[in-house]
Amino acid sequence: MNKLNLKILIKESLMNKLGIVVGTRPSIIKMSPIIQETKNRKIPFFVIHSGQHYTKNMSQTFFDDLNLPPPDYNCETVKEKKHHGEQTAEMLVFVEKILLQERPRILLVGGDANTNLAAALAARKLKISVGHVEAGLRSYNWEMPEEHNRVIIDHISDYLFAPSKKAEEILKLDNVRGKIFVVGSTIVDAINQNLQIAEKKSKWFNEINLNVDNDYLLMTVHREENVDDRLKFEEIISTIERISQKYDLPIIFPIHPRTKNRLMLFDLLDRITKIKSLKLTNPLGYLDFLLLLSKASIVLTDSGGVQQEACILRVPCITLRTETEWIETVEVKANIVTGTKPDEVLKGVEKMLNSDRDWRNPFGEEGSARMIIEIITQEILT
Repeated sequence: MNKLNLKILIKESLMNKLGIVVGTRPSIIKMSPIIQETKNRKIPFFVIHSGQHYTKNMSQTFFDDLNLPPPDYNCETVKEKKHHGEQTAEMLVFVEKILLQERPRILLVGGDANTNLAAALAARKLKISVGHVEAGLRSYNWEMPEEHNRVIIDHISDYLFAPSKKAEEILKLDNVRGKIFVVGSTIVDAINQNLQIAEKKSKWFNEINLNVDNDYLLMTVHREENVDDRLKFEEIISTIERISQKYDLPIIFPIHPRTKNRLMLFDLLDRITKIKSLKLTNPLGYLDFLLLLSKASIVLTDSGGVQQEACILRVPCITLRTETEWIETVEVKANIVTGTKPDEVLKGVEKMLNSDRDWRNPFGEEGSARMIIEIITQEILT
């Protein structure tokens, strides 16, 4: 292997196998159908976990719920890093060492987290083909770290797996170098494969004494532009207070570790726990959250993944940001982008509580993972 001590891998030294990278809750979900499809076809593969989401309830729980084999490689040192640059650098070095050892023909990354940028860069520098699952998303907010990652990954990928025609159009306008394939969304696969399992296995509703037939609102907030900004975070809390006053509905809020940390740092925890109808919970596993989302009256979120999941499940969504990378969800009227100002959010809540749920799913039918693996097999692993 690499006997000339080169900084790159020679094409002839690559092995007929596939590398798959995960590292965050959304990436585990979106890559799970690909892992299952690869496993079922007996294609040689390995899974790298970057360590970006490293707590059990943000990572291991999802592997258990989705019945996935444990990752072959885990980066244990990322959790010691604080800033984007050092996190990304730590993951890049870790992934590079594994790629030099495994020498796959292609590495698949999914989404826009630092995990995916680090892994894509590592593969690109070694001359290993890069496949980007969920390519072509744009929020056009250059302040978002995820936007930088999306654009860079798309431009250094050899194979771009777009979830929709809209994403394909964006990639063509961006003049990317790689091959573009419209394959739909692997999240559709994940939901179709797991919703019935969730309905049978999830006991979470019983544990908190909430009837699944009751109306309730679901809320998730975790993005740094919201929770790291005290003014915006206080606007969100004011919004919850006003929703609680106006509607006689429980508000379920699974709380992200970053969000909980900022509540304590800004001395806001006491205020939010006093909201009568608010039920704060720890982060949920995939099956519990999937069932919770599927039964909700509406969801308020700043998560890209939850916007997409809600659209597929036909749950009206309010996005607590000024833009969205999931433009399709707005176009089909499944989603309203309101920002964090209480008046605007309240208008959105009223509208979406009274909305029809008959929109068209813009992300296709089940089968995205199968299409991706068939393309990879035909293009590379032959």
